Amino acid sequence: MNGNGAPPGVGDETTASAAPAASRTSTASAASTSTKNKLERGRSALGPALELVHTGRAPTRAVLTAELGVTRATAGAVAAELEALGLIRVDSRPGGAGGAQGRPSHRLAVEENGPVALAAQVHSDGFRAALVGLGGRIVATAPGKVTVSADPAQVLGAVVGAGAELLAASGRRCIGAGLAVPSAVAEPDGTALNPLHLAWPAGSPVRAIFAECVKAAGIDGPALTGNDVNLAALAEHRHGAGRSAQHLLCVATGHRGVGGALVLDGRLHSGSSGLALEVGHLTVNPEGRPCHCGSRGCLDVEADPLAFLTAAGRTPGPEVSLLQQARDLLRAEYAQPSVRAAAEELIDRLGLGLAGLVNILNPDRIILGGLHRELLYADPERLRAVVADRSLWGRSGGVPILPCTLDHNSLVGAAELAWQPVLDDPLGTLGAAA
Repeated sequence: MNGNGAPPGVGDETTASAAPAASRTSTASAASTSTKNKLERGRSALGPALELVHTGRAPTRAVLTAELGVTRATAGAVAAELEALGLIRVDSRPGGAGGAQGRPSHRLAVEENGPVALAAQVHSDGFRAALVGLGGRIVATAPGKVTVSADPAQVLGAVVGAGAELLAASGRRCIGAGLAVPSAVAEPDGTALNPLHLAWPAGSPVRAIFAECVKAAGIDGPALTGNDVNLAALAEHRHGAGRSAQHLLCVATGHRGVGGALVLDGRLHSGSSGLALEVGHLTVNPEGRPCHCGSRGCLDVEADPLAFLTAAGRTPGPEVSLLQQARDLLRAEYAQPSVRAAAEELIDRLGLGLAGLVNILNPDRIILGGLHRELLYADPERLRAVVADRSLWGRSGGVPILPCTLDHNSLVGAAELAWQPVLDDPLGTLGAAA
């Protein structure tokens, strides 16, 4: 083929030097347009390419080429641009996966010394701040065991202050901040609708307060807020036990209460106003404990750490968090009849709630976090049997039930909120300021 797409010998009677000026101009214009189109295609692929490396789905340039559906040259240019932005590393030494004709492919990885997001989490026993890089990797963390006051501005100011100290010590560039809270977060206002296990007023404008604290600390980038279990599910879907699931159900109990989240077709489902999957208020025991919501026997009060400690006949102490006390008891004294009976009681309640959710949502995977993860470890067959027995036609017994695998997954998920604008448009968010 010649440069105009015709076979050799066809249309070659006139040489390039003898071609009419108009023809040369047309050819140059076409070449310029082609180059511009290739550049635009490459730039539009930056975000998808970064997300593939970020989530570990493109460990080599050959895989990146295949996943993006572009040429090797375009994939190489995209990888080089992301490397120039300080986001990924391209290693030309032979990787595990070969390129075309069996040639070794360049390896791709997130830049370990690249930018970070400031992640913050508030729970009933205190807070934690962290710096999180691409790939969901926690670079530094600072726990704060404090009494969470009724003033959200005081608490959020403290956690942002801890994060700012981590940033100063690291010397890293910060791309934004994310906050996880134990409450449904109403959209679009960013208010904490029901912080039941905090003393905060219902409807506290946590997103606005958090943004003010972040700005006051001199931290650039967006400041975003979400429900802690929603963010845990997002993190697990991208980096943990939920990878490759199309319809992922996450149920977890942290320091107090029970939360749930759903990822549909790779996207977090938060409903029309951010309030979807309030699974803690499913009734699993009509004659059970009174719930903060005004009902009785909700999963929130029947399957959280306080419920377990109470069922085992133990009085919670102030030394460590309720979640840690429940974990320690389950791990160290499971052979004790009272502890085993309490675990079985919570497993049955949890299984009843999961079966109802499975019947409605039909997920292809369930992941459990917090104390629920420990209950799954303690007696996986009992939990799966309860779900199967209560499911439609017993078929839900085949849905995999797995433990969450990430440490501090709500923090990692909070960082995902801050990283999302960069994943959407790396050049637009980082290029101008670079």
